[in-house]
Amino acid sequence: MFEKILIANRGEIALRVLRACKDLGIPTVAVHSTADADAMHVRLADESVCIGPPPSRDSYLNIPALITACEITGADAVHPGYGFLSENARFAEILIEHGVQFIGPKPEHIRLMGDKIEAKRTAQRLGIPVVPGSRGGVTADTAFSAAREIGFPVLVKAAAGGGGRGMKVARSEADLATALATARAEAKAAFGDDAVYLEKYLQTPRHIEIQVLGDGRGGAIHLGERDCSLQRRHQKVLEESPSPALNAEERDTIGETVANAMRALNYLGVGTVEFLYEDGRFYFIEMNTRIQVEHPVTEMITDIDLVLEQIRIANGNELTIAQRDVKFHGHAIECRINAENPVSFRPSPGKIVHYHPPGGMGVRIDSAAYQGYAIPPYYDSLLGKLIVHGKTRSECLMRLRRSIDEFVVDGVETTLPLFSALVRDSDFVDGNYHIHWLEQFLAKGAVGT
Repeated sequence: MFEKILIANRGEIALRVLRACKDLGIPTVAVHSTADADAMHVRLADESVCIGPPPSRDSYLNIPALITACEITGADAVHPGYGFLSENARFAEILIEHGVQFIGPKPEHIRLMGDKIEAKRTAQRLGIPVVPGSRGGVTADTAFSAAREIGFPVLVKAAAGGGGRGMKVARSEADLATALATARAEAKAAFGDDAVYLEKYLQTPRHIEIQVLGDGRGGAIHLGERDCSLQRRHQKVLEESPSPALNAEERDTIGETVANAMRALNYLGVGTVEFLYEDGRFYFIEMNTRIQVEHPVTEMITDIDLVLEQIRIANGNELTIAQRDVKFHGHAIECRINAENPVSFRPSPGKIVHYHPPGGMGVRIDSAAYQGYAIPPYYDSLLGKLIVHGKTRSECLMRLRRSIDEFVVDGVETTLPLFSALVRDSDFVDGNYHIHWLEQFLAKGAVGT
């Protein structure tokens, strides 16, 4: 097993990785910016290294600083968490060149799936159903003929995109030129690449993703699905598993399709294949080659530690779990608790004056927050994740309501009031929602502060 793992991240995911390392008996190195000197993962790690000032580009995205931290601490592996450099193929290659193992997929798979056009072509080749769209990238000259062939409305998407950036809807030819220009400008600013392509814009689909695990040697399994349809501006807010929309046959069929594709790729590590689901059909949209923010809901219904498995597989071990060994039990829901105003979603950095997380049967908190912690203004506003499990979805919802009411965070605004309203809404309780539903819910003004 690895001698020492450097965790190239911050916040709750850094703490989550640290705990998995501790469970394996592996010493840890925390890296941090000057703004994160008092962060919980820094306090709990065996060693810590300051890698720069607060801006991410000077610290958590500073590859030379991270390589130096590996060298001075003797770390022989790096776990990137999610975000930052977790899907940077060049970072993975540089680590390998320096004799340090990247705990993640092979660089070629990160690069392949990071290009949304190539990822879609690969999915088609591997037998995964895809959204109807353009044959590769489009320009201002070719977009109109491609859109007519697909049929309006269409979605203009950044080829190198993610997180909803570089994504615009064109409902008619009159909208297309503006959507193209805006998407290309956003893509260039966010990813340094203004290439875009077109996809059919589905009206009220659900966002369903399949969790996979591969050993890089042709062994791969799926761990069921997560329903991530509750989104605001393409950003996920709440996730649950299993999806209220799928039956066992649909789950098994799409899961095995994805697992077969990962076997054909010799995929290494964890990954998530994401789909839009409408009228009983799945349409591939992208693959994320990293651990997901919402991975705990899968862990809760399978009893499989995904981060621990990441580490084991990166160390060269084969899968110890066969598909027949994967058993799903109960229901799990995750709420992303952000330090934001629950109505305007304006970030609310500051000092946490009182902090009391909920507890009890089936309740899990993944958070690096604590009483007296000062949330810095430089990073993502995720305060923590509330994950609840129950034998049934109804039991899970009752437990979730109780947990939200019990959760106390004073000193900063949080999105807890949003979830308090959400879990009492009849449509959500009945599982009747889609990817546009949350924004419609918010437009009603149902959330107070």
